[in-house]
Amino acid sequence: MDNTIIFGIAGVAIGAIFGFVIAKMMEKSNASKLIKNAKKSASNILRDAKSEGESIKKDKMLQAKEKFIELKSEHEKVISSRERKMSEAEKRTRDKESQISSELAKSKKLSSQADAKQKDYNHRTDILEKKQQEVDKLHKSQIQQLEVISSLSAEDAKSQLVESLKGEAKTEANAYIQGKMEEAKMTAQQDAKKIIINTIQRIGTEEAVDNCVSVFNIENDDVKGRIIGREGRNIRAIEAATGVEIIVDDTPEAIILSCFDSVRREIARLSLHKLVTDGRIHPARIEEVVKKTQKQIEQEIIEVGKRTVIDLGIHGLNPELIKMVGRMKYRSSYGQNLLQHSREVAKLCGVMAAELGLNPKLAKRAGLLHDIGKVPDAEADMETPHAILGMQWAEKFGEKPEVCNAIGAHHDEIEMTSLLSPIIQVCDAISGARPGARRQVLDSYIQRLKDLEEIAFGFQGVKKAYAIQAGRELRVIVESERVNDQNAADLSFSISQKIQTDMTYPGQVKVTVIRETRAVNIAK
Repeated sequence: MDNTIIFGIAGVAIGAIFGFVIAKMMEKSNASKLIKNAKKSASNILRDAKSEGESIKKDKMLQAKEKFIELKSEHEKVISSRERKMSEAEKRTRDKESQISSELAKSKKLSSQADAKQKDYNHRTDILEKKQQEVDKLHKSQIQQLEVISSLSAEDAKSQLVESLKGEAKTEANAYIQGKMEEAKMTAQQDAKKIIINTIQRIGTEEAVDNCVSVFNIENDDVKGRIIGREGRNIRAIEAATGVEIIVDDTPEAIILSCFDSVRREIARLSLHKLVTDGRIHPARIEEVVKKTQKQIEQEIIEVGKRTVIDLGIHGLNPELIKMVGRMKYRSSYGQNLLQHSREVAKLCGVMAAELGLNPKLAKRAGLLHDIGKVPDAEADMETPHAILGMQWAEKFGEKPEVCNAIGAHHDEIEMTSLLSPIIQVCDAISGARPGARRQVLDSYIQRLKDLEEIAFGFQGVKKAYAIQAGRELRVIVESERVNDQNAADLSFSISQKIQTDMTYPGQVKVTVIRETRAVNIAK
C-alpha cells in the first residue's frame, strides 16, 4: 500500500516535471516567433521611414529651389528698378547740366549788355551834368539881369511875392469861412430839430409814474382778521419789520400798503403774500419771512440789472454797476421810475449818436448810467450831487473817460469834454419833458419823508426809523440795551424838537418811540 502511494507520488512528480519542460519549450518557441515578428516589423518600419524621408527630402529640395528662384527674381527686379532710377537720375543730371550751361551763356550775354548800358548811362550822366551846369550859369545870369532891371534882389522879390500870396489866401479863406458859418447858422437849427424829432419818433415808451400806495388783494375779508392779529400785534410786527404802513379799512378784499419807498412796499407785499399763502401769521414768523423776502429782493435787483444791460446790448459792465442799475427799478425821480427813465434815455442816446455818426453803444452805456448817483449805498452820499456821485462811481469801476464826463456833466456840474455829454443832457431833458412823465410835488414829498427818517437816525440808540401816515407820524424803534424807558420819552421829545427847528412841513408830526425787550434762547 505504501509502495503504491510512493509510485503514485513519483508519477505525479515526473508528470509535473515533464509538463514543466514541455511548457518551457513551448514558451521558448513562442518567444522566438515574437522576436522574429518584431524584427520583421522593425525592418518594415525602417524601410517605410527611409522611403518617407526620401520623399520629404525631395519635397524640401523642390521648395528650396522654388524659393531660391522666387528670391532671385525679386532681387533681379530690385536691381533693375535701381538701375532704372539711376539711369533716370543720370538723365536729369545731364538735363540740369545742359540747362545750367545755357543759363550761364545767357547770364554772360546779359552781363555784357548791362556793362554796355552802364557805360551808356555814365556817358549820358556826364552830358546831363554839363548841361545842368550851363543851365545854372544861365539862370544866375538871368537873375542878375532881373535884379539890375528891377532894382530888387532875389530874396526881396521872393518875400514880396510870398506876402502878396499870403494876403490873397487869407482873404479867400476868410470869405470861405464866413460863407460856411452863415450856411451852418441857417441849417444848424433845422438839422438839430430834425435829428431830435427823428429820435423821439423812433423811441416809443410808456409813461412811468410811481405812486406811494400799493394794493394787496386777498381772497376774502376773513383773512384781514388773521393779518391784524390779536389786539393788532401782527400789524404792528409787519410795520416794525418793513417800515410800511398797513391800512385795513372797509375796502372789500384789499389791504392798502403805504410807503414812499417802493423797495419797502415790495418787501411788505411779497411778505404778506407768503404769510397768507402759508397760513402761519404771528410776529416771529413775520420777522423770518421779511428777512427772507429782503434777500429775495436783493437777488431780484441783480437779475433786473442783468436783464436790462442784455436788452440794451451793453457788455462788460462791472457787477457793482449792474447792481445799481437793478436798484433803479425801486427808485423814482420826480415821480418817474428811474429804471424806465434810464432805459429810455439810453435808447434815445443810441439813436441820436447813430444819427450824428458817433458810437451808439458808448452812448447807450452813458445814457443808462447817467442817473446811478440817485441810488446811493450810504446816506453820506446824499450830500453829493447825483451827477458827480455817478461820475465818481463810473471812474471807480473802470468806465471810459467819455462815459464818466457825460455822467458828470449832464447837469452842468462839470465842463463837457466829450461829444457824448451834450447828447446825454439833451436825451435826459427829452425823457423828463414828456407830458405826464414827472411830478415835481411827489419828489419833494418823498425827500421830506427821507429827511424825517434821517433826523431820527441822528440820535444814539436808534435802530430803525420809518416815516408813515404820509409824513404825519415818525415811528422810531430803539435798542432796548442802550435806551431805557425814561430815555425813550426824552428821545421822543428831542426828535420832535429837532423836527420843529430843522424842517418845514404842513400840520403836525407825531413821534412814536418803541422800546421792546426780548429774551431769546435756543434749545439744542
